[in-house]
Amino acid sequence: MSYLSDLSQTNEYLSFRSSIPLRKIDVDSDDTKTWKIFDSGPKSVSCPLICLPPVSGTADIFYKQIMGLTTRGIRVIGVEPPPYWNLKEWCDGFKRLIDYLELDKIHIFGASLGGFLAQKFTEITKNCPRVASLILCNTFTDTTVFEYHDSVALFWLLPSLVLKRMLMGNFTCEKVDKRIAESIDFMVERLETLTQSELASRLTLNCTPSYVQPQILGDIPITIMDVWDDGALSSRVREDLYKSYPHAKLAHLKSGGNFPYLSRSDEVNLHLLIHLRQFDGTDLSASYLNLHKISPQNQTEEGTVSYFNQKDKFVKIL
Repeated sequence: MSYLSDLSQTNEYLSFRSSIPLRKIDVDSDDTKTWKIFDSGPKSVSCPLICLPPVSGTADIFYKQIMGLTTRGIRVIGVEPPPYWNLKEWCDGFKRLIDYLELDKIHIFGASLGGFLAQKFTEITKNCPRVASLILCNTFTDTTVFEYHDSVALFWLLPSLVLKRMLMGNFTCEKVDKRIAESIDFMVERLETLTQSELASRLTLNCTPSYVQPQILGDIPITIMDVWDDGALSSRVREDLYKSYPHAKLAHLKSGGNFPYLSRSDEVNLHLLIHLRQFDGTDLSASYLNLHKISPQNQTEEGTVSYFNQKDKFVKIL
């Protein structure tokens, strides 16, 4: 690797890597398919928050969520999948992973491709539900919006350098604030660690024509999280997501770029806490502290956030 990003040299990231081990788990008969996870928080929690990355991401891009939320007793698992070349294979592998971890149900925080895969997994497992709720960040419901879907059959042939350039073309070159710039640098650094097969398989999943059937997910609590500044997704894609889940709660950030979980981690973590709070005192709580009923006087609001029901107000993305 030619350089180290600023974030990867911070005390917070170094503390994360030194205190939480990277686990490698084989759940397929194919020994080349190894899931990588960072699992932090009380293992007695059987309904944790699982974080799924975008195409260019690795399991450690959610280190700010892992470090921030585990102090609240929440079990958080950052996940990095091995190469899978179609949705059914990916969903079957993910199901085997959560079975291996002995998890009853899970909450999923999915970013971009991770959010799409979270929706498809929820859809595919509808007859035996494994997903308690979804938090969808800068994601989509239909892969045909991406320009590469006509050449998806060629991804497995393309060299790693070409695939990386395709992805880096989506990273903004405009002047941004320091935290967004640092998040981009960190994601570029993480992108450099991915192999050709990892990149090609993720791009194949991202661009193979497919769509979510949102009516199947109608009874799942959903929070849609995105930013108001320019990002990789168009306003039409975002509005399609809102329309697919008209009863979802919206958690908007005024800015944050494509990777707000890095650039605006405090706000993202607060929205995650608010989303998970609805499960306090139930078997679906992601926090060890809240598996038992908490008295109302202890349930105080934290900070000021833009958080409302879409049924009451529709936000136009500018």
